[in-house]
Amino acid sequence: MKVKTAKTAGFCFGVSRAVDKVYELIEEGVSPIYTLGPIIHNEEVVGDLEAKGVRVITEDDLKNLRSGTVVIRSHGVGKAVYQMLESSGLDCVDVTCPFVLKIHRIVERESRAGRHIIIFGDPSHPEVKGICGWCGGRFTVLNTAEEAERFRPESGEEFCIVSQTTFNYNKFQELVEILRKKRYDNNVLNISNILNTICNATEERQREAKTIAGEVDTMLVVGGRHSSNTQKLFEICKEECGNTYYIQTPVDLDSEMFQHSSYVGITAGASTPKKIIEEVQEHVRIKF
Repeated sequence: MKVKTAKTAGFCFGVSRAVDKVYELIEEGVSPIYTLGPIIHNEEVVGDLEAKGVRVITEDDLKNLRSGTVVIRSHGVGKAVYQMLESSGLDCVDVTCPFVLKIHRIVERESRAGRHIIIFGDPSHPEVKGICGWCGGRFTVLNTAEEAERFRPESGEEFCIVSQTTFNYNKFQELVEILRKKRYDNNVLNISNILNTICNATEERQREAKTIAGEVDTMLVVGGRHSSNTQKLFEICKEECGNTYYIQTPVDLDSEMFQHSSYVGITAGASTPKKIIEEVQEHVRIKF
């Protein structure tokens, strides 16, 4: 079986930095260690950290903590969480991705300037929730073309558009065009700033996945079920290759996936460890 694995598959800079930092704290003997939500959307990594004593907590849990070190994961958090941590006296290690921090600064600045912030992304995703937490004024989260079509601006408003770092680039352009065509009081929507804040690693990963999926018979997308960027990779690959499968580990592989295949492509989300990608790759080559 011929196999082609994406060069961009696996941990991105922000995820690698966050995971490495937690393991570093463990090695230093820091205890107890808490992460605000799973450090990454990968069950294997989170399970390993839990076995080493790292506990996953929610923002509500912070109110009852009296000691320990709290790690802010790469997704980032809203301004109110920083204020809560500061008043609690807990030690805080902030590994928010620099690309996400940049968005926080943008929406905070543009909100102060009186602009309505439009965020392209999944409203339930922790990164988007964190971005919303830095908006000092009006903000709207749009995730689909239908939501963009339904959006009704108020007369005289100025807008600033940003995006979740892992948003689909083609979808970003589509939503921008929908908003550009919107009118109120016979005037075009006043969008003063359109900022593509999708990180470069995401764009490159999506482009490479799309290319490989267009060349192969079967496409495998490896990643945690709750990983937003992996889900988007699956959507992109599925458009190019109907025989595309979303798996978490080699255990999910089935011979039926490869019945009429001679060329298999593999990509993986930003939260997928290199070890799992290599295991999937070897399993495909040896077993099928």
